[in-house]
Amino acid sequence: MTDDTIATTEDEDGAGGKMPLLDHLIELRSRLLKSLVAIALCFGVCLYFARPIFGILVHPLLAAGQGKLIYTQLFEAFFVEIKVALFAAMMLAFPVIANQLWKFVAPGLYRKERRALLPFLFATPVLFAIGACFAYFITVPLALKFLLGYQGEVGGVTQEALPSVGNYLSFIMQFIMAFGIAFLLPILLMLIERAGLVSREQLISARRYMIVAAFAIAAVATPPDILSQFLLAVPLILLYEMSIFAIWFTRRREKRVAEAAE
Repeated sequence: MTDDTIATTEDEDGAGGKMPLLDHLIELRSRLLKSLVAIALCFGVCLYFARPIFGILVHPLLAAGQGKLIYTQLFEAFFVEIKVALFAAMMLAFPVIANQLWKFVAPGLYRKERRALLPFLFATPVLFAIGACFAYFITVPLALKFLLGYQGEVGGVTQEALPSVGNYLSFIMQFIMAFGIAFLLPILLMLIERAGLVSREQLISARRYMIVAAFAIAAVATPPDILSQFLLAVPLILLYEMSIFAIWFTRRREKRVAEAAE
């Protein structure tokens, strides 16, 4: 199904017309194939630059004073480069994936719904990037300094950290993904509020539960040390408060626009 066909099936309110199930499946297959092609092309490019990309990822470790990584299995370094390339490819291909998802969903929405969802679509990669940068530039260096601080003499024996390339990659990817997804919390809360599933008053009354949930999420999403969990839980709580304010601000602006239109 092409975009021209979608345009001709729209009704008077701007929503796409009904499609048979088979047409939906064909359209979904087309969007998935285009997304997979984008990922494959990005993967090929990123695999060529896998070592420089990994060099960027290990910079916080080097800045923390650890200048050595080891691998204990012959194939470990090879698979690390594959994982790095795939990780970077997913990031690079995200705009294409989001665009294909939007083209699949948008024809079934009314114009008003499209206008309401577009800001969230554009804000998603921005907030994810902010969360990833927060993890890379702030959280990971602090966590590494804390964890590497256990090196030294213990009972006359030298205690030295020798992280492997695979373990370090899992460590930093866990941080980047956890913080990137966590920073999408305002979008999630604003969407469910607009859908009528919760109200701003309910979110305010659930603050104390959110604090407990934030530390529970941090305990699952980060390595098992208190500092890492604290560094994720606090931004989650702050983002929750920002979401409540953003809901109040947008509702107030919409009310003013409606009153001015009258």
